[in-house]
Amino acid sequence: MKNIRLIARLDVKGPNVIKGVHLECLRIMGKPMELAWKYYEDGVDELLYMDIVASLYQRNNLLDIVEEAAKHIFIPMTVGGGIRSLQDMENLLRVGADKLAINTAAIENPDLITEGAKKYGSQCIVVSIEAKKSAGGRWEAYTDNGRNETGLDVVEWAERAVGLGAGEILLTSVDKEGTAKGFDIDLTSKVADAVSIPVIASGGAGRIEDIIECINMCKVDALATAHILHYNKNTVKEIKEGLASNGVKVRQSYDS
Repeated sequence: MKNIRLIARLDVKGPNVIKGVHLECLRIMGKPMELAWKYYEDGVDELLYMDIVASLYQRNNLLDIVEEAAKHIFIPMTVGGGIRSLQDMENLLRVGADKLAINTAAIENPDLITEGAKKYGSQCIVVSIEAKKSAGGRWEAYTDNGRNETGLDVVEWAERAVGLGAGEILLTSVDKEGTAKGFDIDLTSKVADAVSIPVIASGGAGRIEDIIECINMCKVDALATAHILHYNKNTVKEIKEGLASNGVKVRQSYDS
């Protein structure tokens, strides 16, 4: 049985980490470096930085933040928001990003997935999907931090992304995001069952029990959490201990 990865999600707006509900009603949580170091020291497996206004303003504001983190933090870092070209990818990888999460640009230009995978390896390309449930029980993919409809069915888009060369899917339930009421199990299980690459579940964790439920009910490889960490409901160490005591294989700590 492989280790389940626990990822600290840091949604960034300007100089601050923020947290909202349904990707709206944003509240400042702290500074990116301070929170990243806190979670790193506590044993988190990876960091996920998302510039939540980058696509809106057509730029990524995370270069300095990622470069500073890479000097002190030695776990994988995935970075997303505003990545529109191979040059954008190159810039982020150069300052220390390990993986690149693309959403809006991937939908507008699916060839970017293939081009990125060919140049940097599929393991580097994470297709980020922001899902909202629509009429008829299906989920639609959204762009621009959950603002814009695309008409794309989430499961079909995830399957297509695999064919284009994606190495991982970051699946965020906008309906559940920030609610602390648990993951969208139906959505997550359908996507995870449909694809052959790792799936990161994001959106809804408020208790350790929510994480355990998602692991038990869905074929996920990792879980990205924000609310439960930012609001100090549980530490990374407490979450991992809770998972381990319920039979989930996790990495207990990194040597820092």
